[in-house]
Amino acid sequence: MSNSLFAARGDHDAIENGTALMPRFDADGLIVAIATDATDGEVLMVAYMDAEALARTIETGEAWFYSRSRRRLWKKGEESGNVLAVSDIRIDCDQDAVVLKVTLGGDGVACHQGYRSCFYRSVPIGTAPDAELSLEPDTAMKRVKRAER
Repeated sequence: MSNSLFAARGDHDAIENGTALMPRFDADGLIVAIATDATDGEVLMVAYMDAEALARTIETGEAWFYSRSRRRLWKKGEESGNVLAVSDIRIDCDQDAVVLKVTLGGDGVACHQGYRSCFYRSVPIGTAPDAELSLEPDTAMKRVKRAER
């Protein structure tokens, strides 16, 4: 599938105020996709979509992405069963990023490491960063062991 799945990019006013979906894919043909929990708004993961992934997500109501490392289209949960059911898709003002409001399926985890969210570590604020900077795990975040998944 190509970018011709969507309306051609228009002028500034059409992009920011119009009703046509005119996503702006980057030089690699990708757009940033942020998955958030449909109930509480927690950011679960950030990934990328190409035109085909965005089209399949719109059509199926399940999250599809483009893996930059595997260089292929993938459906979230195709191996783990942790499918993301999409209830709403939002595109930002200049149409170069999307937010997916989702419900977690399977074990209820979005991260391939077994956490509910890919954002399970905090970066400390208020100190100068150096090689000794230590991330702080969110101990309240449940991790599903790989053997359980």
